[in-house]
Parts: sequence; C-alpha cells; structure tokens
Amino acid sequence: MISTLMKNFRFDRLLTLYLFYPLNNIVHKSKARIPILMYHSISDDQEKELHPYYRINTSPEIFKDHMNYLRENNYKVINLRNIKEYYYLENVSSAKPIVITFDDGYRDFYTSAFPLLQKLNFTASIFLPTSFIGHSDSKLRGKEHLTWNEVRELSRAGMSFGSHTVTHPQLATMAKEEVEDEIKLSKVIIEDKLGQSIDIFSFPHKFPEADKTFKKLLSDLLKKYGYKYGVSTRIGMTSKEDDIYFMKRIPINSGDDISFFQAKLNRGYDWLNAPQHFYKIIKRSYI
Repeated sequence: MISTLMKNFRFDRLLTLYLFYPLNNIVHKSKARIPILMYHSISDDQEKELHPYYRINTSPEIFKDHMNYLRENNYKVINLRNIKEYYYLENVSSAKPIVITFDDGYRDFYTSAFPLLQKLNFTASIFLPTSFIGHSDSKLRGKEHLTWNEVRELSRAGMSFGSHTVTHPQLATMAKEEVEDEIKLSKVIIEDKLGQSIDIFSFPHKFPEADKTFKKLLSDLLKKYGYKYGVSTRIGMTSKEDDIYFMKRIPINSGDDISFFQAKLNRGYDWLNAPQHFYKIIKRSYI
C-alpha cells in the first residue's frame, strides 16, 4: 500500500500547484511564451508500473476535458509552423496561442483524438516514426499505429505531419551516418506517401541538451534536409529564445487533472526545466 502511494506521489505536481504556479501569477511575464502540448496515446491503457510523470497515455475522457478547457478559455490552437509570428505579438498573452502535438503516430489518435479535434475545429501536429506506420507487426509499447490511408485522410482534414525518425532510436548513441539516415529517410517516406513537403521534426526520447557536439550535428542535419521547425522533450513553454529546432514542450497524460493542466498552461511547470537540465549534465559527466 505504502509503496503504491509512493510510486504515484507527484512531487512535481505539489511544487507546481502550491509554489511555482502561484508565484508565476504575481511575477511580471516579460517574454512571450507559448505552450506546446506533448501528447502520445489517447487511450485507457494502464501504466501502473511507471511513475505518473513517465506515462504516455491520456484517457479519452481526460483528453476531452483538456480540449474543452482550451475552447472554454479562448485558447487559439495554431499550427506549429505559425509559431514564429506569435512570438512578436504585443498582445500574445491575450491572443493565447497554443500548439497541440502527438508523438509516435498511434492509431488511437485517429479513433479517439481526431473526432473531438475536428468537432472543435482544432488542428494538431502528429510526428511519425515511419517504420511503424502501416505495419501491423511493428509496434511501439505494443500499440497499434496509423495506416498511410489514415494519415492521408487526417492530412486532408487539416492535421499536420512531421518526422519522428524512421525507427524511433536513441539518436545520440548512433554514428553520424545512421543519424543522417534517420532524419533524411523519414522525411522522404512521409513526403512520398503524402505528396507534400514535410518540414517539422520531433526528437524521440530524452533530449541530450548537455551534448553540444550532438546538438550541432542534429541542427546541421535538420537544416541540410529542409526541416524548419523542431520540438524536443525539454520541459516548459517555448519562447523566441528557444532554438527553433529544439523547442520545449509540456508533457501531458492522464495524471493532468484540470487544475494541473491549467497550471502547466500558465508557466507553472516551467520550473522543472532547470533540474531536468542539471540532471542530464550530471548524468553525462559520469558516463
């Protein structure tokens, strides 16, 4: 019983709701910051073995609560490709732009997320690991992925697609040539299947911001192959100070009740970026 409670205890939630969110409400916000939401799977699948922070599933009911909150509070859901123009708005706070993203290309986006997004006239960016798309025998975390026919249907309905590599690997552990193949081939495949240019990229796994050599390699490769925007797993709202290829996002799952969700949308979760970055530096120094 005690071990279960400890596994589900949200220290990050406690600090967010009762310290950093209230503090941010009284501190002047000098920079235009935009939330980019990071979803994965919209399902009721259980992930009891994982701490809530690491879970990827958002139940359809909670996802509906999130989307209705955005609608009821006048958030403007924008395309990731339009984010730059909102950085420079004088009234960005009142405009309330927000970007919705989905990693991994799970089929439950089509069955559980898309109908609601379409009803609310919201758009989203879905990042595809191409070796899993349209292959029922290839699965991440045992989940079914989109088919290419579904991807084309979603694209016609206003959803955006980008690369999440070919095989969803730990890029930072790979040789340069392998990293280049993952970035180049995934883009070629999606463009061939959709018949349109693809210029957005999502980094799989934890982003190694402490590895400056790898960051430069990745940035150079993304530029080389025509990508213009990229998102990472770095935590926080994004701003014009972010590298446009490694923008920060806010991780979302079933653990985000409306009060926690609201706090995350208002910089209440940004404090976690610093300890996240520090942990990666310490970890890298001991490898």
